[in-house]
Amino acid sequence: MDTHAFKRSLHNSERYNRRGFGRAEEVAESLEQAYQSGLIGTIRENNYKLSHGRLNIRLAEAFGFCWGVERAVAMAYETRKHYPEERLWITNEIIHNPSVNDHLREMDVQFIPVEQGVKDFSGISNGDVVILPAFGATVQEMQLLNERGCHIVDTTCPWVSKVWNTVEKHKKQIVTSIIHGKVKHEETLATSSFAGTYLVVLDLEEAQIVADYILGKGDRADFMQRFAKACSVGFDPDKDLVRLGVANQTTMLKSETEEIGRLFERTMLRKYGPMELNDHFLAFNTICDATQERQDAMFSLVDEPLDLMVVIGGFNSSNTTHLQEIAITRGIRSFHIDTPDRIDVNTNTVEHMPLSEALRTDEKFLPLGPVNVGITSGASTPDRVVEEVIGKLMQLSEK
Repeated sequence: MDTHAFKRSLHNSERYNRRGFGRAEEVAESLEQAYQSGLIGTIRENNYKLSHGRLNIRLAEAFGFCWGVERAVAMAYETRKHYPEERLWITNEIIHNPSVNDHLREMDVQFIPVEQGVKDFSGISNGDVVILPAFGATVQEMQLLNERGCHIVDTTCPWVSKVWNTVEKHKKQIVTSIIHGKVKHEETLATSSFAGTYLVVLDLEEAQIVADYILGKGDRADFMQRFAKACSVGFDPDKDLVRLGVANQTTMLKSETEEIGRLFERTMLRKYGPMELNDHFLAFNTICDATQERQDAMFSLVDEPLDLMVVIGGFNSSNTTHLQEIAITRGIRSFHIDTPDRIDVNTNTVEHMPLSEALRTDEKFLPLGPVNVGITSGASTPDRVVEEVIGKLMQLSEK
């Protein structure tokens, strides 16, 4: 399928909108009340520090809502203003934050139901309004909505669109896209739908398996079994790993994406030599600036003397999870929570999500005596939520 031609055709449709409705001023007050925080603004002005009795808080210098998220949420609010009576749907969570998605539900925005991992579009009718979230949507979903005669409001982050353009370039040049991402994540599903031949690798370990296979190591059956659900239909590792390009889910760990790119460049250099490298490896920078800024800020924050770290964001938020990884690699006692309600002030306990584990509750959350707490939040977390977490910490410090 010519995905580029389809996008061009869709973008020219009168039923498609990706620029908003010019109603920013009408929704500004609602957005400010729901998501902004005077306290966070004060902390920013105070060199990202706050002292309250025995509690010393250090905020990361880049955290929370990024431009792409702010744009997506604002467009969703504008859409409801512009279509006050129409049935309004969204194909997935607008962003990975429970409070933001709950606000949309209160505005009578319906979420496409999902049964056993499959979305059910049967309830959508001609004339309905459908929002595509910041992560984007697959080509197949866009086709279906267009054929149904829906009004499509596209809030896809431009950085995600940039990755789509990259894999389309790979396809045009008959290059296999190696996508650094999570196979079932909405963004990676969307990106792979724009690709031609592709293979998704979760991390450097999986990338190394692919690199070894390219160099003649490894068993074909084992390889195909491992990547059976992470590749394009008809993928043949003996034919499709000859010309490669690297792309990524924009919320992955920047340093790992860069290392994966270097690994495949070295691998193709070793196999084909410097004179033929450009015929076998393409490199495009698809790392999101906002993701990079938040990760860089986190690396700076964990250099501070901290007793514990609180990372705030949806449990299904990839960029938040990677912030948590940074704290853990430094050996800092760290807690990933999605809402302030996870902290119980009465019992000094916290319900949190350790990396690759189930939700659990820890006691003695805030230690006795002077305590230094680092705080950051994922790109889908409003400042108001961070303020409420700080409020809980301040209450605990007074006990």
